[in-house]
Amino acid sequence: MLRLSKKLLFAIEAVVDIAYHAGAGPVRSTDISRRQGIPRRYLEQVLQQLVHHDILSGQRGPKGGYRLARERRRISVGEIIRVVRQLEGTSDPAADTEGSELGVKVLRPIWRDMQRQMMERFDNMTVEELCEKAREEGITSEARQITDFTI
Repeated sequence: MLRLSKKLLFAIEAVVDIAYHAGAGPVRSTDISRRQGIPRRYLEQVLQQLVHHDILSGQRGPKGGYRLARERRRISVGEIIRVVRQLEGTSDPAADTEGSELGVKVLRPIWRDMQRQMMERFDNMTVEELCEKAREEGITSEARQITDFTI
């Protein structure tokens, strides 16, 4: 079942933060936590899963951090959602084959169809689009601020 959990929201925010604020070096989790207000205990676990599923790449060490593993136009929100759903391990009540005839034959198929439509939309929504939306909303990229000082 597709539901907006804190972990899911934090994962999407973290990936977009990394894409939006990326400069020459990797983005540190402490910077993501500071900018997005995400508790580090949630963040590290999600970031490691995103690395494991080739959405992010991690670099260890004092100058370590995270980068996108692919171009931001090649990472969909749907991919991030699937990673977090797997991490959360919650079952989907709409997939349950037992229950009342009304629930099994009428309500659950409608719910599954709505979930399928939502996932199709998220599969077609890229991190690039979310970064563009952030720019349109006037959210300042810290990487651009740094670049502005060097020019």
